[in-house]
This record gives sequence, structure tokens and C-alpha cells, in this order.
Amino acid sequence: MALAVTASLVVAPAATAATPQCDTKPILTALEALKRVGAPGIAVTVKSPRCGVWNGGVGLADRRTGRKVVGNEHSRIGSDTKTWTATIVLQLVGEGKINLDDTVDHYLPGLIRTKLYDGRKITIRQLLQHTSGLPDYLDAPFWDNEEAHRWDHIEPLQTVKQALTLPPPDDRTPSGFAYANTNYNLAGLIVTKVTGRSIDTEIDQRIIKPLGLRETYWPGDQTTIAKPDLRSYVKRAKTLVDRTEWNTSEADASGELISTGADATAFWTALMTGQLLAPAQLAEMKQTILDDLGQDYGLGIEGYRLAPDLVAWGHSGSMAGGHTFRNAVTDDGQRAVTLLIDTDTFNSGEVESVIGNLIRDLR
Repeated sequence: MALAVTASLVVAPAATAATPQCDTKPILTALEALKRVGAPGIAVTVKSPRCGVWNGGVGLADRRTGRKVVGNEHSRIGSDTKTWTATIVLQLVGEGKINLDDTVDHYLPGLIRTKLYDGRKITIRQLLQHTSGLPDYLDAPFWDNEEAHRWDHIEPLQTVKQALTLPPPDDRTPSGFAYANTNYNLAGLIVTKVTGRSIDTEIDQRIIKPLGLRETYWPGDQTTIAKPDLRSYVKRAKTLVDRTEWNTSEADASGELISTGADATAFWTALMTGQLLAPAQLAEMKQTILDDLGQDYGLGIEGYRLAPDLVAWGHSGSMAGGHTFRNAVTDDGQRAVTLLIDTDTFNSGEVESVIGNLIRDLR
């Protein structure tokens, strides 16, 4: 299948002789590399000081119709939602409504009391940093065939109860890290208990509306994605099949958001530049430990050491239907790369290399 490259560019006013010009060569180089990673289509958003915000992509947004990616497509962003959830929790910390070192039991008394797990010994900080010792609810037998529950409405409390029937994770690192979506669905329940409003309402009122993110929303039980959509594909019997329509209610605070590359980039830029968190809370978010990949993980945020003098942040995401999210933004928020990928079958290492090179070379 031929892959097409399409793009649009929003730049600053025309530069004077003394102003450095926008250089799109790193972007074009990245697009050429992304054609070869094995995904039918990738929406790309790039932000840099000289070029402003650039939206484009490679390949097809819809394999059936031949519609090309242009960069404004909506997509599920999966676990990148965790950073939005962590931001809400840390805002509440700044307001004195949540204490990171309070226990889960303090907010949800009696919910976690089993032979293996005790909410009186698990803190909010541990939830956000995946050091709670709780297992991932997706490891429950119920999810052995995720497609069997493709149309189901599932409450976050149900996912927590599924997790509590499982043994402790056997892949905890020396730092105590063991990634579990359960942690963030619990965090969402705590936000609801503290504020009286659901986590999606808090994200809408505290992040989406203040930042003017008109293309970002919480789908609830809606199985379709707003147009224009980036379709999503999974491999079945060596063939890519469309699995875009899906009820993702179970993902909740751990992964339910739908967004565009431009909106996700705007969120991450606002986060890094202190528009969403006070300095103390942003510093807490960036306090990292080593995760299971030997990389840095803070409170709902991944740290990328791209070079000795270059640190970037982001959070990857993926969904059972195939949508995949990758991003990186520099510590000062000046440079950012966001990729919305329409499948979970691609060369992940090459994608990471493209992002790293692009962040390094953007001007």
C-alpha cells in the first residue's frame, strides 16, 4: 500500500533578516522514517520555537476509503490519560484537598482489605508512581479475550475488584515499580470522593475548558470517534482488521481520553510551562524512579534522557483496538513531538528513534 505524506504548517509571522528562519528539514526527515515503521497511518504534530505548531502525517487514516492522514484526526490516547489524571490529583494536592502521603483507605475506607492487599498501607503517591504493589486488572481472566467485552459498559470499581482477586505482580523492580492500570482507576475514584465529581468532569473543567481543547473529550459509552477519525487496526491471522469502534469505559482514569495531536501537544506544553500545576506540584510530578524498562517514571509521567543535556517528558499509550500514542516534550515546553498511530503492530524502536532525533534537531 502506498504511503502518502500530507502536512499543514502554522508558523510565526514572517521573519526579519535578524530572525532565525524555520527549518522543516528535521520534520521531513522524520516523516520519511515514519513511512518505514510498518503502520498504515500516523498523525504527527510538532512544535518548535521557529516553526510554531506543525500538523501532518504519513499514510492512510482509513484503509477502506483511502482517506489520507492530514494531522487533525481524533484518536484514543490510551495511557497518556494517566498524566491528565495525575495533574488533577496534584492540583487537588495544591489546594490542600489531597495529601500524597495519605492512604487509599483514608479516602475510600474499607475498599481494599484482603489477605494480600491493605488500603491502609498504600498511599496516593504510590498509586501515581505504580509502586502500590497492586496487580493490573487487565491480568484478570475476565480480560483474556478483550474483544469479548468490546461493547460492555464496565465501571472502574469493577476493575479494582477484579484486581484484588489476583496475586501480587511478580515483576516489581527494586524501586517497587510495577505498572498497573488499577492504580489510576483507583485515583479516579479518590478524585470523585474528594470533589463529588467524576474524574472526567474534573478533567473537563480543570484542563480541557481552561486550555480551550475543543477536540479532546471523554467518550463514556460512545463506541465511535469524532470525525475526522484515525481508524485503528489490530492483526488477526496475519491480517489487519479495523477495531475502531469500542466501548472503552473500563479504561476510565487510566486510559479513556480521545484527543488530537494538536490538543495533546497543547496540554503537555501547558503542563511543562507551569500553567496547570504550581511549581511545588510540578516538581513532585518530576521526581522519578526507575521503571521496569530502566527509564524514569514520576507521578504519571515518563522521563526520557535523549542526550546528556537533553531531557524530555511524555507518556505512551495503547488500546486494545489498536490505537497507540507516543510523545515527548522538552523540559521548557519549547519543543514537542506527538504521534497518533493507528495500530499496535509497528517498529516501536524505530518510532522512539524518530522522536528522539526530532526533539534533538528541532529549532
